[in-house]
Amino acid sequence: MFWQNVYIWGVAYIGLPDRKAFIMRIAIINGPNLNLLGKREPSIYGEQGFEAFLEQLKAIHPDIDILYRQSNWEGEIVDALQQEGFASDGIILNPGGYTHTSVAIGDAIAAIPAPVIEVHISNVHAREDFRKISHVSAKCRGTISGLGLQGYALAVEYLLRVRPQ
Repeated sequence: MFWQNVYIWGVAYIGLPDRKAFIMRIAIINGPNLNLLGKREPSIYGEQGFEAFLEQLKAIHPDIDILYRQSNWEGEIVDALQQEGFASDGIILNPGGYTHTSVAIGDAIAAIPAPVIEVHISNVHAREDFRKISHVSAKCRGTISGLGLQGYALAVEYLLRVRPQ
């Protein structure tokens, strides 16, 4: 729990709890091509864009600070994991195609204290053989695969259950 000094009419009240400390923060980090959800291969990834889904998720969980970042660049994803891994209570990560190629993203997950839930919209194990290789999964708390965008909602529910007290 974080504590702050509060000043009311010039009088310091030391040690009052910071209201922000009670708000859970979850970061969602999406990797390459996930900015094209709703347009890209709708038979695999669905027809809904992520921003519309995110608004629905935020409406369901108004008491959670849900931050969203998407990048097509591996280094930006590593930077986001490093930043949010120390600032957030949990991370939901869909590394996209970097799942199968990025040792750096796996190393970034291992270096941070926040629990990371890996999410894949499609069932990667029912697709091409190269998608069955992951440099990320073993570093994550868990993986949700093949449940569409609902996988993100399930990851939020899990993080709520394991939230730090």
